[in-house]
Formats: sequence, C-alpha cells, structure tokens
Amino acid sequence: MKKSLRIVSGVCNSVNPAGCFSNVRNWIEAEKKLPTIEGGPRSVLILGCSGGYGLGARIAVAFGAGSRTMGVSFERAPTVRKKASPGWYNNQVFDMAVAEAGLFSETLLGDAFSNETRKAVIKHVKKSGMGAFDLVIYSLASPMRIDPFTGETYHSTIKPTGEKLTGTTLDVATGRMTEVSFEPATDQEIASTVKVMGGEDWKLWIEALKGADMLAHNAKTIALSYIGPDATHAIYRSGTLGKAKEHLEATAAEINAIIAAEGGSAYVSVNRALVTRASVVIPIMSAYLCALNKVLKAKGLNENCHEQMSRLMRDRLYGADAVVATDEKGRIRMDDWEMRDDVQKETSDILRCLTPDNIEELTDWAGCSDELFGLFGFSPADRGL
Repeated sequence: MKKSLRIVSGVCNSVNPAGCFSNVRNWIEAEKKLPTIEGGPRSVLILGCSGGYGLGARIAVAFGAGSRTMGVSFERAPTVRKKASPGWYNNQVFDMAVAEAGLFSETLLGDAFSNETRKAVIKHVKKSGMGAFDLVIYSLASPMRIDPFTGETYHSTIKPTGEKLTGTTLDVATGRMTEVSFEPATDQEIASTVKVMGGEDWKLWIEALKGADMLAHNAKTIALSYIGPDATHAIYRSGTLGKAKEHLEATAAEINAIIAAEGGSAYVSVNRALVTRASVVIPIMSAYLCALNKVLKAKGLNENCHEQMSRLMRDRLYGADAVVATDEKGRIRMDDWEMRDDVQKETSDILRCLTPDNIEELTDWAGCSDELFGLFGFSPADRGL
C-alpha cells in the first residue's frame, strides 16, 4: 500500500474525486436495473445524505421511484489547497445524475443538528415547490452535537458500561490485530452519547416539519439502528452506543404520537453491520464485521448500503407486495440475513479460530479494506496493491 494513503479513526488523509464519482454512479446504475418501486414516496428528506445508508436510500427513492429528494449533510467543500470531503463529491455526482435523468434534487450543506438548518430546509422546500415530505429518513452519524437551544457541545464515546472490557480488535485499514481494553463509561459519557446519537434531534426535525405543514398526510419517517450478536454486545448494544440506540428506538413511539392523527408513522430500521466510516472505528466490532462478510458472501447474502436500503423500500415500505413487518418492539429488522442462525454460527466459529496469522484466510479483511478505502474513492490499483 502506498504510504501516502493512511486512514486514522475512519478518515483517510486523501480523497480521489473520480473514484467517488464512479462509486455513486455504480450504485445508481444498479438501482436503474431494478423494478420500479410501486407507490413510492413523492417527496423525501434525507438527513445525512452524503454517504452510507443515507446516500443508498436517496439513490433508491430517486432512481427507483422517481422521488423528489432534498438532502442535508455536513461536508467540506474544496479549496485552492485542499480537496473536498468524500461526501461533497458524492453529493455533486448524485445531483448531476438526477439532473440528467430529468428528476428533482436539492442538497443543502449544513449542520443538521441546528435550528438554523431546519429553518433553511423548510424555506428551500417552500420556495422550490417540491411539496410536503411523505418520507423523512434520519441517517446521521456524528462524534459531536451542539445543543440547538443551550449551545452546549456534547461528544459521543465508544465505551462499555458497567464493567471493564478487554478484547481483540482488527484494524480494517491495515489488517493488524491488537488487544484493547476499555474502562466503563461514566454516567456523563453515557448521557453525552445519548445526546449526540439518540432520538432527540430526530424528534426536533419531525416537530419542526409538522409545525411548518411540511409533512404530508400518511407520511413515514425512518431512523437507522443496530443490534448485532452477543459477540459485539459489550462494546455496542450494551455499551454507550447501544444506550443511544435504545433512546432512538424509544423516540419512535413519541414521534408516532405526534404524527399518527394525520396517518403518519415512525419506524426504526435495524440494519446489518457494514463497512462505513463510523463502523470501522468501533473496537472489537471490526473483527466481527470481517468474519461476517466472509460468511455472507459465501452464501450470496451480502449487501452494500444501497442494496439494503433498496430492499427496505421495496420489501418493507412500498410496493404491491411490501409488508411493514416489525419485531415485538416495533422495529423493522433489515438485519434478518445477518442474524440468521447459520450465519451467526459460522461467523462465531471464525472468530474463535482467528489469529494474526490467518486473518486473510478466514475473514474477508481484504474485501472490507477495499470497501473502506473505496469510501474515499480509492481502488486497490490506486493504492498500488
């Protein structure tokens, strides 16, 4: 690998714009080959639209259903001395492809946690004439959030709760395995993580849109979550991140109470573990992810972010045969393939046998590494592999 390309905490020190353009185009072309999403949404707001699940969902509704979309993301534009962030290029090529197809899209760069951004979105929607939203997708992942009313800054923390955790983690960028230990989170760290990644901001968005008559009758809103297997519970579901996701899931019931009278509904979609800039920095989770991908690929069950969101739209939310099936807590389980008994058994078997010497043989580390660098537009050839 070229020494000039380094990934630290999920962020690469360089970006390849052409590669970003190609990645988005590939997802768009894949969507165009699928049947039309019957009865799909007309007007969609995607909060966190520039990559991962948010971008995948935006492509699915735009090119699968012809939906008008507005996306919000916090990205860095290019300067004379520095390239833009990957999401900025992703937004550019999406908007270009939409224009070529004769569809409508608008992308707003801004802090989705701020009241100013909420006001700007409402203003833009009313000015554009795209109509009230009948689908709002909440797909934000951030290490920090400024409370829009108090101005206080909160930071999320990836830690276990209750007891100290020791385990093995895998650096997806380099393939190195190391032992890691984490002290349990403090009450303040837990509360701060919930503030950043819980459902408070999702609810603020729905309240603002409803108050401005920007939610259509029978509107749906979806937020994304994760549960995972016992192998990752200590660092994820039972940890600070899991506490935030529990709050997010509980918020769905509060939002339902707000919009049910107009036929609206709020859901949490529990998605599968995938390579994203956020997921690869979760210790212990990365080894599980590389083992899981090996198993899913062998069974023909592997999905990328776009494919999972496209299946959510077609099989669960819209279409003649769509069924909004939920679990006992009202969550849509898009992690159904990941959590199959046979998939989990084979993944667990790999993890029990995993050593620094057999990573490439037993896991899909190479494929996951390619996906990670691909988020910044780099192919194996670009990296000299």
